[in-house]
Amino acid sequence: MPENNLDKKKIDYYKKRLMKLKENFMRDITNMSKDPGAQNGDSGDVSGHVLHMADVATDMYDREFNLGLASSEREVLNRIEQALKRIDDKTFGACIECKKPIPAARLKAIPYTETCLRCQEKIETKR
Repeated sequence: MPENNLDKKKIDYYKKRLMKLKENFMRDITNMSKDPGAQNGDSGDVSGHVLHMADVATDMYDREFNLGLASSEREVLNRIEQALKRIDDKTFGACIECKKPIPAARLKAIPYTETCLRCQEKIETKR
């Protein structure tokens, strides 16, 4: 079993932070999906007049951009869910690669991180 150097108070702190992050990301994703016209392909023109091609292109770019953001936020949301599961499994705070404790500064900056900085750098250099 991986080492975990976090006491109950610290675990509770991270759990609350992760739950708050999860709530914020879910709200952001919901707000992006409520973008008028994004669901039905409508360009937002209700006047019955044809929009200029540049306006249509801008609307399409904005929708694509929002979809990209939503996709990125879903990835982070998934990582948050995995971190909450590690809290339940009592493996939170330990690197999934080397099994050593993740430094508190790294957990504070990225509470859903799975790896210590050394292992993360190894993973990224392999890509």
